[in-house]
Amino acid sequence: MFCYNLYKGDFTLDDINVQLLNMDTKIPEQLVKNEDDSYTIFLNAKLSHENQLKSYYHALRHIQEQDFEKEDADKIEHQAHYVEFSTELGLN
Repeated sequence: MFCYNLYKGDFTLDDINVQLLNMDTKIPEQLVKNEDDSYTIFLNAKLSHENQLKSYYHALRHIQEQDFEKEDADKIEHQAHYVEFSTELGLN
């Protein structure tokens, strides 16, 4: 069993369900926290494999940062995209 050891908690891949779904191409993924505290990541089936992977890791970052416990969605997305951009530029 693969486990992500995170600085804010642990979860295993058994806690995450991933589904491919045809969505508007403006929506790369959707993340849902389920009643049993597991998560479902809906990835846009219309995206390239590379963009699906980026979207998957974006969703994992939301889980890692426990964003479902926060209230300001705009701030959450801003921080998530800043971290991804910084990582791509090698600033992290």
